Amino acid sequence: MSSVRTADRSDMAHAQCIVDAMSPVASGDIIPLLQRLQDAYGYLPRDIVLDVCERTGLPASRVFGVATFYEQFHLEPRGRHLIKCCRGTACHVRGGHGVIEAITRELGISEGETTKDGRFTFETVACLGTCFLAPVIMVDDDYHGQVTPRKIRKLLDTYE
Repeated sequence: MSSVRTADRSDMAHAQCIVDAMSPVASGDIIPLLQRLQDAYGYLPRDIVLDVCERTGLPASRVFGVATFYEQFHLEPRGRHLIKCCRGTACHVRGGHGVIEAITRELGISEGETTKDGRFTFETVACLGTCFLAPVIMVDDDYHGQVTPRKIRKLLDTYE
């Protein structure tokens, strides 16, 4: 889901408060600065990041370079709930691919996308470290093990 968002005055004021709390901001502060901005907005809105770069003197190319290098940062809005589906060996052998297909079918989105209503963001990960539960998915901080394609709809319905 790609949505254009324009920051308003309160957004800019909030970003300024973050910058003020960290001042003086230097290039070594880029990661904590991005973390605070993402905590505040749920992702890194382009116009907010550009405004912060202008206010701090940090080069936008460097800040966006850091933001795009680390997977923890997101430049697009995320859903209220994050679904992570394991695609590791144990999950794959036990039917994980069918679970991935069921999630994409139920939500009408592909991996890396967010539903139009902003309810879910879906991604796959190499391993969730719970092979004994295979196939496994996480929704937010909740692990769901021995998931089958038939269980997906009911499971997703429990998350508003």
